[in-house]
Amino acid sequence: MGHSGALSIEEKTTQHETNLDRHAYTPDFQNEAGVGRKTMLKPGSRLKSAVCDAEVMVIKAGANDEVTCGGAVMATDVSEKGAGDEAQMHGCLIGKRYINQEETIELLCVKSGDGSLYCNGEELMTKDTKKLPSSD
Repeated sequence: MGHSGALSIEEKTTQHETNLDRHAYTPDFQNEAGVGRKTMLKPGSRLKSAVCDAEVMVIKAGANDEVTCGGAVMATDVSEKGAGDEAQMHGCLIGKRYINQEETIELLCVKSGDGSLYCNGEELMTKDTKKLPSSD
């Protein structure tokens, strides 16, 4: 007799783990400050700094981008603050949009902080504002 089509518990568990891997499941981890949870960056996600009061909203990002503030990975849930890297503590300002050179990531600062924003090791710069046409 052949296989009836029903999966054993072991087969279901293996299939479930494979599906999680295929859908960019990101497990818990500890960042440099020892806190946080790795998050897949999606537009609308709100990230908090693990070293200062900064918070950003993701406008545009790649699935594998890693955003840091003050040298520590930003996450959706940060239970305690750690010390930042002094070389990366230049500050970020509320209301400013931050982008990388290629403009593959865009973050909106929704709460100012002392840390600088980086993506994959590259410091993010403020996005230039567009001049509105005159109404004359």
